[in-house]
Amino acid sequence: MANANGGEAKKVEALQPHPVMEQLPGVQYCVNSPPPWPEALVLGFQHYFLTLGTTVLIPILTVPQMGGDNADKAKVIQTQLFVSGVNTLLHSFFGTRLPSVIGCSYAYLIPTISILQAKRYRKIQEPYEQFGETIRGIQGALIVASGFQMVIGFVGLWRNAVRFLSPLSIVSLVSFTGLGLYHLGFPLLAKCVEVGLPELALMVLISQASSSWSYSRSDPVLLRQFLKQIDHVGLLTQSHHDFYREYLPQYIKSKRPICDRFAVLFSVAIVWVYAEILTWTGAYNKSMDASSNCRNDRAGLISGAPWIYVPYPFQWGSPTFRAGEAFATMAAAFVASIESTGTFLATARYGSATPVPPSVVSRGVGWLGVGTLLGGIFGSVAGSTASVENAGLLALTRVGSRRVAQISAVFMIFFSIFGKFGAIFSSIPLPIIAALYCIFFGYVSSAGLSHLQFCNLNSFRTKFVLGLSFSLGLSLPQYFREHQLSSGTGPVHTHARWFNDIISVIFMSHATVAAVVALLLDCTLPHGDDEHHKDSGLHWWEKFVLYTKDVRSDEFYRLPCKLNKLFPSL
Repeated sequence: MANANGGEAKKVEALQPHPVMEQLPGVQYCVNSPPPWPEALVLGFQHYFLTLGTTVLIPILTVPQMGGDNADKAKVIQTQLFVSGVNTLLHSFFGTRLPSVIGCSYAYLIPTISILQAKRYRKIQEPYEQFGETIRGIQGALIVASGFQMVIGFVGLWRNAVRFLSPLSIVSLVSFTGLGLYHLGFPLLAKCVEVGLPELALMVLISQASSSWSYSRSDPVLLRQFLKQIDHVGLLTQSHHDFYREYLPQYIKSKRPICDRFAVLFSVAIVWVYAEILTWTGAYNKSMDASSNCRNDRAGLISGAPWIYVPYPFQWGSPTFRAGEAFATMAAAFVASIESTGTFLATARYGSATPVPPSVVSRGVGWLGVGTLLGGIFGSVAGSTASVENAGLLALTRVGSRRVAQISAVFMIFFSIFGKFGAIFSSIPLPIIAALYCIFFGYVSSAGLSHLQFCNLNSFRTKFVLGLSFSLGLSLPQYFREHQLSSGTGPVHTHARWFNDIISVIFMSHATVAAVVALLLDCTLPHGDDEHHKDSGLHWWEKFVLYTKDVRSDEFYRLPCKLNKLFPSL
């Protein structure tokens, strides 16, 4: 009888070569398993380096319009980096406890730009005074928005909303959390293709070709296939093939994956030196457009940054509060919470943890509100969110350790205080960072697509929900973005500018539109109860809806000491 059951099991396995997996296999270090300290330090620096893209880009876009100079720009960058480091530490200890890096959200750009374009700030003639008044207005709006975010998180309102998510609606949410930032990928890379394209090509070559070689050298058949891939025109002789097959594996043999795990540092270092050579030789002296995007010294950060500077609360004065600005920023906090929810789900996937319970997601959103509050107190120009690009880096390195995220937070705080050293890394051309985004945003979107394994793809209901949510998630935000770029405002025009900003912030977020459409369709389309559970994947998902239904929740998400009494996960 046992042999018969074993035979049936083998037949089922043969019919299903890729079974459903709640946790992603192949992750070398999961959330609770830290790598050795030397490796963890390098990986933490790699995460810190990747955070610089958002931290630098937002002040570069906003501070000059506020009347600030290079010194003000450097101080804002240092402040945002300091707040991001503190928030990452707080989140790793008290938030979701996932290896999420907390950075700045692009969702806050619309209300921030709306504030700095207000007439009461534009009429100020003195640039320094204009900068101070504007940033105090942004601080006040962030403080109010943080209260809204903390309420929906800690009270449990967000938990009740997340419980309605099924694997089918999670596909749209997580996929567009990555795909929705496409304008920061190749469009930004194309502003300087001579450094952006080499970075993208080198990143793919180092991270993927090294993996292909490591797999192929252990199997003669795969080795022959690998040699065919690199010898397209037949230039390799038999002696070359013998050398690659017999001798080269001995020289590159390594117990640990090096190239693919540290591909970011290797590729950026090479292309950065290449960009420095182009800058020194005067290749961009005659082109103003290339000068602003390709040069390593284009932002004036190194000259403007102080050697030592410790950000402190209310460094630009007392915040000012206005209702309209606060409402628009609250909408940005709502969008950042949705996008962070998608990032949390992707991070749990790449950290080989179980899917995040709704109560833990709600707890994480509450601590994002604390992060936004700190940003308002210290003087940041954007609120907090879970970094999408750092979630993608977990997939590349296959290291989902919480300790690595904590080490990256220490690097953020260190380089925010010692400004000159941090400014050196911040001066890397943004097209190089954009090339990395092309890869990491794709990793996050594929984490969303991996939830399709729980759904019935042969159901027309499933196809309708996915098709309409993907279609509107792409087209509707693009419609709003085109209006924003052409006229400076969205398609909604009322006398209340704050209301126009609220509509623009919500409908310009790809993840928000796709997730809301998918959730509404999944909850309202007619179905039978059994069919709904099977089509949407709820029969796999029900045990993760409540914290106590899966015994593994404590392993990944339990708060240290007795803090669970303050933030219950029931």
